[in-house]
Amino acid sequence: MSDVLKGLLNPGFRTGLPASGKALVDPAALDEAYRFHQSFPQYGPTPLRRLSALARHWGVADLFVKDESYRFGLNAFKVLGATFAMGQVLARRLGRSLGDLPFSVLQDPATKKKLGPLTFAATTDGNHGRGVAWTAAQLGFPATIYMPKGTTATRLENIRKLGQSAEITSMNYDDTVRWVASQAREKGWEVIQDTAWEGYVDVPRWIMQGYSTVVRETLDQLAGVTPTHVFLQAGVGAFAAMMAALLLDYYGVVAPRIVILEAQPAECFYESILLGKKTAVTGDLDTIMAGLACGEPNPLAWDILKEAGFAFLAAPNEAAAHGMRVLGNPLAEDHRIVSGESGAVGPGVLGWLTQKPQYADLKKSLEIGPDSRILCFSTEGDTDPKIYRDVVWEGAYHG
Repeated sequence: MSDVLKGLLNPGFRTGLPASGKALVDPAALDEAYRFHQSFPQYGPTPLRRLSALARHWGVADLFVKDESYRFGLNAFKVLGATFAMGQVLARRLGRSLGDLPFSVLQDPATKKKLGPLTFAATTDGNHGRGVAWTAAQLGFPATIYMPKGTTATRLENIRKLGQSAEITSMNYDDTVRWVASQAREKGWEVIQDTAWEGYVDVPRWIMQGYSTVVRETLDQLAGVTPTHVFLQAGVGAFAAMMAALLLDYYGVVAPRIVILEAQPAECFYESILLGKKTAVTGDLDTIMAGLACGEPNPLAWDILKEAGFAFLAAPNEAAAHGMRVLGNPLAEDHRIVSGESGAVGPGVLGWLTQKPQYADLKKSLEIGPDSRILCFSTEGDTDPKIYRDVVWEGAYHG
């Protein structure tokens, strides 16, 4: 893995919402997701931080960072997708609409009795599986979670502490996804996965729609400010594609530039754009950004991002580490943000673009300048506190 930030403008970029994204932004489905999330006692909007001093320092007009470390007490946004998808699965098993099933009803022992025996399963680098495990525990169901090789012991224990089964495999993320799917077919598990494959589309679509709550809150909190650029990190791409589709649909002709960020060496969207077709990258996918260590694009996400993404950037570990340090050590009146490795890559990359002369041409091609208003999403907090301390306190990174 190099220490160089790689950038690529998308030759297939088209303005406006791609046709493939229209079904995802169905207003009825997104309202249902928002109401369902509001039915949780743990629900509350996460903060949108306006980092005015940092924006001045980096020579842009505005910088906003949505801080998902406050989400449901789980330190990451992923639970939004897991809860909505699991709610939809249960609603269909009951033959009812999820709109008639707030979380308190799903938690009722009488509802659980009607549903009968059920085990949820998922593959995760940490945050998605924790959301699945937490939701299953809240509902009184078992979950079995599998994690790719290289997953830290802390992220494993975060799931086990919820009383659910979890183990680390000897495979990378994408191979673990396939293995869990095969096990689920044999054992009758209900798979809750954020990527799609042939015959498995509904659950990943619901997961993506569950993420819409993040944008709904953000648009309210922006209070009329229109970003010029939105930086979105992508693993399998479910989050990035949903955010992009919603923002393009909402803003229309004044929509911001969508900049997709990936971790080296897991830049499957970058490589796909480079080759002009959906492409997987293979190998260990070793990166500090565990939540982005995915080598195969979600087909639902690819269909959107291949047109919606203005540019695709592949970031080395040190760019994410830079973002973690900057957000954790704010300037002047700015608010401190505790952001994990996958969460901090947006501000980290922006810092490099504005401060490192070798990226001046890339910055210009991205149309970033003194009038730019940048929106980033810190998708996780310190989900592994030791890594966070190593990076922020000791100046280290793992790669």
